[in-house]
Amino acid sequence: MRPRSRARAWTLQILYAWESRDCAVPLSGVLADFLAERRVAQSSQDYLFRLVRVIEARLDEIDRTLQAALTNWRLERLSRIDRNVLRIGAAELIDMADVPVRTSIQEAILLAEKYGSNESPRFVNGVLDAVMKKTEASRTGARP
Repeated sequence: MRPRSRARAWTLQILYAWESRDCAVPLSGVLADFLAERRVAQSSQDYLFRLVRVIEARLDEIDRTLQAALTNWRLERLSRIDRNVLRIGAAELIDMADVPVRTSIQEAILLAEKYGSNESPRFVNGVLDAVMKKTEASRTGARP
């Protein structure tokens, strides 16, 4: 597994743990606890820190963007895995222009395949595709 792929998987675990604690501890605190308990390769740490920082700083915007892309679903009603895979993908689409859009979506699909339900990969693909179209439209000034 490549370092960024590993970092995304670690981020998913951190987000899951954070929600399991009812979001009572800052996400950065969960990251610190996580790193005290696990050995994360140096090659993955920079991207892990970056992803967690972006998600923590822009969580409200990420969640609003995801909610706008969901059809007939509420973000809080999704499984923890699907919701947090979507947050990782959306964080990359919204804030990390150096990560190719298709790479962000494909990596999220891979996480959904590994950790989610049978329906998760297709669901994640559809939602992130909608997010991609909205973020690209907002960057270019075009209407989605």
